[in-house]
Amino acid sequence: MATLGARLSKQDSDRFVGREAELRTVEELFVDDPCANVVLLHGPGGIGKSTFLREVARRGEAKGWTPHWVEGRDLPPFPDAVEDALEGALEEECPLILIDSYERMIALGGHLRRAVLPALPEKAIVVVAGRLAPEQGWFEGGWESLATEVELGPLSREDSAALLSAAGLEPDEAVIGAAGGSPLALALEGPGEEALKRLVEDELEGADTDALGVAAIARVTTTALLEDALQVNDAAAAYEWLATRSFTEPLGDGLAVQDLVRQAVLDDFRARDPQREKELRRRTVDHVYERAMQGRLVLSLDLAHLVENPAIRWGYGWQGAVAFRIDDVREGDVEPIAARVIEARGEDWWKLLERYFMEAPERVGIARDPRDELAGFEISVTPGNAPDFAYEDPLLGRWLEHAAQSSPDGNVVVWHDSVNMHGGIQTGVRAVLAPSGMLRSGLDNPRFAYMPINRDVEGSIEFSRVLGAQHVEALDTEVPGALIECHVVDWGPGGLLGFQRDTVYSEIGLEPPAPVADTIRDALRNFAEVRDPLRPRIEGAAAAAFGETPSENLLREILVRGYLKPEGSHEWLAEELHLSRAAYFRRLKQASDRVADYLG
Repeated sequence: MATLGARLSKQDSDRFVGREAELRTVEELFVDDPCANVVLLHGPGGIGKSTFLREVARRGEAKGWTPHWVEGRDLPPFPDAVEDALEGALEEECPLILIDSYERMIALGGHLRRAVLPALPEKAIVVVAGRLAPEQGWFEGGWESLATEVELGPLSREDSAALLSAAGLEPDEAVIGAAGGSPLALALEGPGEEALKRLVEDELEGADTDALGVAAIARVTTTALLEDALQVNDAAAAYEWLATRSFTEPLGDGLAVQDLVRQAVLDDFRARDPQREKELRRRTVDHVYERAMQGRLVLSLDLAHLVENPAIRWGYGWQGAVAFRIDDVREGDVEPIAARVIEARGEDWWKLLERYFMEAPERVGIARDPRDELAGFEISVTPGNAPDFAYEDPLLGRWLEHAAQSSPDGNVVVWHDSVNMHGGIQTGVRAVLAPSGMLRSGLDNPRFAYMPINRDVEGSIEFSRVLGAQHVEALDTEVPGALIECHVVDWGPGGLLGFQRDTVYSEIGLEPPAPVADTIRDALRNFAEVRDPLRPRIEGAAAAAFGETPSENLLREILVRGYLKPEGSHEWLAEELHLSRAAYFRRLKQASDRVADYLG
């Protein structure tokens, strides 16, 4: 049976035009002994790199190579993320690795060349596509003999006309001239505001504007998100419509609106129907929050995408991952860090930090820039993973002791240091250092954070203020040249994830969900651990909160078999009930909300 994916691929193939010379360069590599194994594809935004990669994937697959996609915009800035994305490729004889939006993960370039690509099979072909010309690292250390550079330039006038025709548009000479060979500008029939105007008039004719709004709001749009945000049982048609627009492209397990169009679409939507945009943003953050609460703290970065407060984004956000990545401590790191710390704080302070690098390097996160050079570091612990010597540390020892009283269950992250070695408030280093401590903590949803604040660091006090942190003066520490203040954040029972969701609610002018509702939902997700008196109350609500219609009975059954008396995995139960995964989880959320409302 033909699939929706196959249909989309055929439509994409039918619309592909030109690029014969560039395709020949790549196709010549699909042989037993290629002249190169790595193609460094580059060109400006909107020039058609993603479209070109999809055509390479189809042609490579036809010749026996298996495509594996890595989307730079979808990777957290951690080395393991690349290995995880390519895990299946290591077992194949002829993998075809397609890395898109490389400029968004360029900080991982050194790690790719040093550890990831050398582990691939010898017949592997790797195509790295980005907006920038390849960095020098691709032309040294032996890579110069394995890599070939391909620049993707403007389409010819003939290919531009063919692209317009393939899209069902009239090949107007004025449009072709104005577009300058840019496939994206051609698809939008012109640059800038005029492009958006034509986009609205032509490509959005008959559009589901709500679906487009969700896609402009979210970092990644999936069918499940559309079903939750649009409150429909089946969003396949809306997803297909989005997937066939010229301004969307695959990302992770969904799709994303291209950056050139996203903000323009969002601004237009807000101007036309601001209340609807707020409602869709609320439903989007609810959807991401529910997924994050299923033990996926990494989705706090997706929630960070929805937060617009620049003071928060300064210290915790996805945007820093474009230029910087978090790595483990490596040989050669300690010397330059020691020199920097000794210069700023003296040898005694370095002696405190040195033990973490030497005896507990897993508690240290290193930020690296695109040249694989040191950009910063953070040292953070939890009561559950702090090394014994941390309790003797004149800073962390007192902070951990205080944290044990604030959070007896250990749901707290305590920072010793967070140092930007790259310079400049806008570099984005700090925006990845904070997530490093969170994601490396091993906690599902931290409630407390102990932050070292130096008032001389621009942006730090405002970051503390917008987080609602309390300055605990008794825990301040004098160091040479500075006073390190202890600022304690209590995100409340909802933890970091709840704070992020509530921040989005506040930004759109809504009251955050009542804490009792969150407590009930959390209890349902972990019902095996719930004890009296809450347990019988939830069981009673499950019996009383639903009606007797078939749909109401189905909601009750999903709640009981999914949470209260689980018989297997959620995926198994969805299949048992003849529901799609998205439909199952949507109904499970509806049932949970019903019980929370009943008890609230």
